[in-house]
This record gives sequence, structure tokens and C-alpha cells, in this order.
Amino acid sequence: MGRSQETFGKKEREKKKQQKKDAKAKRKAERQANSDSTGDNITYVDKFGNFSDTPPPPAKKVKAKDIVLGIPKKEDRIEEEDTDIERKGVVSFFNEAKGYGFIKDKVSQESIFVHANNTTEPIVEQNLVTFEIEKGPKGPTAIKVKVIR
Repeated sequence: MGRSQETFGKKEREKKKQQKKDAKAKRKAERQANSDSTGDNITYVDKFGNFSDTPPPPAKKVKAKDIVLGIPKKEDRIEEEDTDIERKGVVSFFNEAKGYGFIKDKVSQESIFVHANNTTEPIVEQNLVTFEIEKGPKGPTAIKVKVIR
């Protein structure tokens, strides 16, 4: 017959393990017996870093359609404005050979593309002009361009 596999060291380790388990169960029972009947002891922190016992009010729900990412493109901003009004500006650049140029708007200081087909009379640089804006394929385009002086 073989010897018992339980040695003195094993028995001592098992005894200590059982004692720890019993002590833990005893502490748990004491905590439950001494605890308040109020329940949870939770502390909340408000947006200013102050502690309170009351939970914060529920946050407003944000809908995905309300979120705006980035800023609108220049074309979109011009569409938002009333595009039927007549504006004034100065021709900042005009290439007669190619038939296009740019007008600097007096109010918004934006450069608006102009083509010779959209002018009522020939224009040159530094002319003061009136014009209307419409959305072109690459951005705002000046139409019905008239020379004031």
C-alpha cells in the first residue's frame, strides 16, 4: 500500500485557506448587518466638480441630423443668402483673350467668377459693376453684369 498523499504542509495550507474564507464570510455578514437600510452609497460629481448625493438631470438626447460637421462650402453660404438682389463690386481681374475674370463683392469681399457671356457690355479691370449671383458648376457666378463707371 502506498502512503497517503496528504502531507502535513498540505493540511496546514488547506486550514489557512479555510480560515481566510471563514473570516471573509464573517466580515461580509457584519457589513450587511451594520449597513443602512437606505441602500446604495453613491456620490455624484456635477459639471463643476462638486460632490452631491443626488444624480444629475438626464442629458438631452442629440439626434444625428442635428450635428453639423465642419462649415458649409462657399456655394452653400451664397445659396442661403438672397441671390436675386443686385450687388455691387469691382472687377479685380479680367482676361479679355479668354473671356473670364473675377469681381470682388463690396459687401462680402468674396471673389465671384464672371464670364464674358454674362456681361451686357465689355468690362475691364477696376470697373465698378452691378451684378446678380447664380450657382455655377464650380461655385458662385456673376450674371447680368452692368458697368456703372
